Amino acid sequence: MRIAKIERKTSETQVKIELNVDGSGQHDIATGIGFLDHMLTHIAVHGLFDLTIRAAGDLQIDVHHTLEDVALVLGSAFDQALGDRKGITRMASFYAPMDETLAFVALDFSGRPYSVIDAEWGSAPVGQIPTSLFPHFFESFAVTSCSNLHARILYGRDDHHKAEALFKAFARALDAATTIDARRQTVPSTKGTLTR
Repeated sequence: MRIAKIERKTSETQVKIELNVDGSGQHDIATGIGFLDHMLTHIAVHGLFDLTIRAAGDLQIDVHHTLEDVALVLGSAFDQALGDRKGITRMASFYAPMDETLAFVALDFSGRPYSVIDAEWGSAPVGQIPTSLFPHFFESFAVTSCSNLHARILYGRDDHHKAEALFKAFARALDAATTIDARRQTVPSTKGTLTR
């Protein structure tokens, strides 16, 4: 089974994630940040990943460290669970609408971390999360998952809808990119490897 258990402890946060890539969307998520829990739930439900997340961070300062470290550990969990990435579809993309908003995510588990986030946000936080941290979440995930991640808000007005559409598109792209292609018996790369 493609599963991972990752724990990260620092003076700022403690994060533990259990992931089953071949799950059914079961989830048990508690980060201390309500809106982040909501977005991570979208990843599990729409990506059909079984996902348990426990995070405790220095929220008395702000939400930055907790959000960043959850993204880093989640990326590491996908990296570990996918192993040598043999047989995976590897590249996928998805558009997700949310009322007046349309979001797009393209993802490649290439082994080379890179991210491009193209989105305009308002100045007010969504839940407890400053909107500047949504791009940082995806950037952090891309680094530790060794993936190439492009995310874009094509249009929209409401920042809640923008974030939700983006995470739904991300979940569906993740599901498609990590799916095993029964026709492929090798690593999907002309180099023969997708790992660091």
